Amino acid sequence: MKRAVESGFDEELAMTAVTQNTGSFMLSEEIEILMAERAKLLRVAGAAAQFVAVMEGRSLPETVATEAEILAESVNALAEDTLKDALRLIATAGSTVS
Repeated sequence: MKRAVESGFDEELAMTAVTQNTGSFMLSEEIEILMAERAKLLRVAGAAAQFVAVMEGRSLPETVATEAEILAESVNALAEDTLKDALRLIATAGSTVS
């Protein structure tokens, strides 16, 4: 009887380990997906920041003035570190696109 209890306990430990490993694997996969998405969003943010920096608000058609203002406000609302990362990413991409 004691052996059966120990065996059941060992099986529970093995299942717990498998569940933890599966959970860890799934978490690491999710982190990789999120990091890839962050890189894509940083690229968009960097391009938007560069666009806002060089655009002439008065020369834009009125039909896009609202969107341009939203874009400028959104870029200005980014955290400084995020904006620096975004601009760095765009600068790096620009040097390799040639």
